[in-house]
Amino acid sequence: MTRFFSLRAIASAAVIAAAVALSLAAPEGRQLPLDALKDSGQHVYPAFEGWYQNADGSYNLLLGYFNRNQKQTLDIPVGPNNRVEPGGPDLGQPTHFTPRRGWGVFAIRVPKDFGKDKRFTWTIVANGKPASVPVGLIPDYQIEPFKDMGEGNTPPVLKFSPTGKTFTGPPVETAHTLSGTVGQAVTLEVFTTDDMHTEEGESPAAASRTPRLVQSWHLHRGPAGGDVKFAEQRPKIGTDGKSTTTATFTAPGEYVLRAQANDSSGEGGGGFQCCWTNAYVKVTIK
Repeated sequence: MTRFFSLRAIASAAVIAAAVALSLAAPEGRQLPLDALKDSGQHVYPAFEGWYQNADGSYNLLLGYFNRNQKQTLDIPVGPNNRVEPGGPDLGQPTHFTPRRGWGVFAIRVPKDFGKDKRFTWTIVANGKPASVPVGLIPDYQIEPFKDMGEGNTPPVLKFSPTGKTFTGPPVETAHTLSGTVGQAVTLEVFTTDDMHTEEGESPAAASRTPRLVQSWHLHRGPAGGDVKFAEQRPKIGTDGKSTTTATFTAPGEYVLRAQANDSSGEGGGGFQCCWTNAYVKVTIK
């Protein structure tokens, strides 16, 4: 069955466009949104993926980003150049921005009486170029990150031990903690499973393509001057769902890694905000 774009997919693209428009208002940010991508020196646009309701009646506002630089990775600490207002500047946003799109990398939890007219604004200033996006319970931006109702697909499931707590969908809490020493490899181990959903009418060739399940590691936050090198950024998943790699850190401090799992819907679920999973791993390096 052909998969058509819904309001959820259009919403995400529209809010990135809003960030583009806001950035153009600043004198130092006069750049057409359709300019050719360059290796470096470009904007990082915050992206509002949409909102969803929790079982207790509260809501999560899901955000990602689009780094227009093809090769430049930027580290932008929380502060004037990476802030969420009001209530911030720190509401859990990333400080490490790799090239291109980061889907659903953090969420802002708001109470059930938050109201449809209230807004947060996430501002990123990259390469001297500011970009901002408003986020809130905006009509038509409701998403379904735990199940694609049109196809019945659900996100992969992550665990950090065979009998540990399961994590699925957007990141909302620290899932696992580790510690280590500068320059010494820290073992990263996770168990990834999935329903291996196939879409109605999908050809046998498409259904058999590999991989249908991918587990990857990403730096979400780190101390000033700190970086991490993964032995395998996308380690192979074993028959028991287990994948193992190592990470080596360059400076002491607190790091937050993001364990990500994608099923056959791919990065960002093709714009549908389902079905992939992100979970945070906190690593303290001495």
